[in-house]
Amino acid sequence: MTSSATAPPSPWVTDVVLVLASTLVVAVVIAADPSGQGDAGAAAYLFAAGFGALVLLRRVAPRTMLVLTFLGVCAYYALGFAPIGMVLPAVAALYAAAERGRTGWAAGTGAVLVAVATWFRMTGDDVDPSVALTAYDLVTNVALTAAAVALGVAVRLAREARERAALVRELTAEQEAHAAQERLQAERLRIARDLHDTVGHHLSVVALHAGVADEAVGRDDDAAHDALARVREAASGTLDELRATVKVLREPAPDAAPRGALGLTGLDGLVAPVRAAGVDVEVVDAVAPGALSDAIDAAAYRIAQEALTNVLRHADARHVRVEAAVDDGRLRLSVTDDGRGSAAGVGAGAGVGAGAGVGAGAGLAGMRERASLLGGTLTAGDAPGGGFAVVADLPATLPR
Repeated sequence: MTSSATAPPSPWVTDVVLVLASTLVVAVVIAADPSGQGDAGAAAYLFAAGFGALVLLRRVAPRTMLVLTFLGVCAYYALGFAPIGMVLPAVAALYAAAERGRTGWAAGTGAVLVAVATWFRMTGDDVDPSVALTAYDLVTNVALTAAAVALGVAVRLAREARERAALVRELTAEQEAHAAQERLQAERLRIARDLHDTVGHHLSVVALHAGVADEAVGRDDDAAHDALARVREAASGTLDELRATVKVLREPAPDAAPRGALGLTGLDGLVAPVRAAGVDVEVVDAVAPGALSDAIDAAAYRIAQEALTNVLRHADARHVRVEAAVDDGRLRLSVTDDGRGSAAGVGAGAGVGAGAGVGAGAGLAGMRERASLLGGTLTAGDAPGGGFAVVADLPATLPR
């Protein structure tokens, strides 16, 4: 109901109103001829209707409308009908042409009408004093012409302003929708990285200890029970992480860390399953509490998690060193193993190896995305002394 009440009228309604107004004004002037010197018969009123009807051409042929109006005024006076002024019959046509963007034609036609009226009323020896040109008549004709053209231009400019405003609103809405889509896509990528890192890490632990339990069953029941306990613990951790991810989906916080409890302070818990798998893990954490932004801290944790997962999967390493330190406002995180190096990564893609290994390309890509989104870098490749190294360089804090 509200939209229909405020909707603009049909363009044809405007045209009909102009036709009726023009016809009525000219007809009234014909009927009120004070001099009584001209013919005010039915033919004169037909001309009045014709002047009005010509306005219907304003949308399809505004220049033709002006020319026919001018010729019609000349023909009207040539036939000796009651005087109605040269400009008055053309006011609607002048307005309509200016409103349709033919301002030059409208102003030119009005000027010609004023000039013709002035010429014929000032020249000739038989000019009737009652119809002689006066200053009042001249000013009236000029004012009518200027007012009609100015009104048409004003209406057109107002319409164009509304159209531009509507276009700006449409473009703004599209831009906001695009930005929202980009934020949604970024959130999806972040969640995908989290799921990959979390599930991949815990399932690697599950697979490793499940293999140990399978080999120990019937020969070393204590070892089998211990391996199954590790499997249960890793599965429980996976469920906890999945619940936390679902919570993030329900209550998104794009500017915060994915989960506030994650950070380099959790490295000991992160390396425990790796140690339990028989790998000697050395942790050197020289990062002071509060030195990192939450998002940087969480990203560093995830990078370390993915690097350790790749060690379990592919490196066949006996020793891993995890080192983190802040220097000159930058966090340097490295995970280095003494495993097989790039020999295990042949065919892995992305030009990386060993610790990466076959199938680890998505993990390395995720780590690089994390680092890049936070204004940092990540390199992965053979370590100088053998094995494989993942090194991340990140800003310690993010600008607020």
